[in-house]
Amino acid sequence: MARYTGPVCRLCRVEQKKLMLKGNRCKSDKCPINKKRAAPGKDPKSRAGKRSDYGVQLREKQKLKRIYGMQEKQFRLFFERALRMPGITGENLFVLLERRLDNAVYRLRFASSRSQARQIVLHGHVRVNGKKITIPSCLVNADDEISIADGSRNLTIVKDSLREFGKSGVMPWLSLDPDAMKGKFLAVPRRSDITDLGDIKEQMIIELYSK
Repeated sequence: MARYTGPVCRLCRVEQKKLMLKGNRCKSDKCPINKKRAAPGKDPKSRAGKRSDYGVQLREKQKLKRIYGMQEKQFRLFFERALRMPGITGENLFVLLERRLDNAVYRLRFASSRSQARQIVLHGHVRVNGKKITIPSCLVNADDEISIADGSRNLTIVKDSLREFGKSGVMPWLSLDPDAMKGKFLAVPRRSDITDLGDIKEQMIIELYSK
């Protein structure tokens, strides 16, 4: 599958929003959003006029897609799955995104960013209920146990990321034993529980895909 290989800070500058794509760097003074750098491209001020409805909807979709590190085809498949589920489509979409294994690994502080979590999963360092899973888009369920493999517990990136647990903990639908490098997906979150994504307007994404 194709993937973006360019500078990820550029994506934050495009959206003029912190997408938390580089872990701790996003919290430092080196973050271009903290420096209030302009959007990339020639003369961005000349393109800063009022956006069309389509433009606003597109930006909302791009922000959410980039936060979770997904390509368009995969994101569209998740949306279509959310559409088929009972309930509110926008809330279903957030639930599916949060249930991705790479996202759960990131939320459990085993990685400092979702891209780093994806790499950890792909390299076979993660176990789900004791079984090795190497598919980042695999969906976890309530009561699933997610852990770092015994042979991978000395990974520097995992140890460094877990230090963040002492500062900010984990989301309420998760539990973590940092010493055992083991966590649990306690329950499927509700949209109201996901409070760290800012002002993402999922209704705009539904309207965009409904055209």
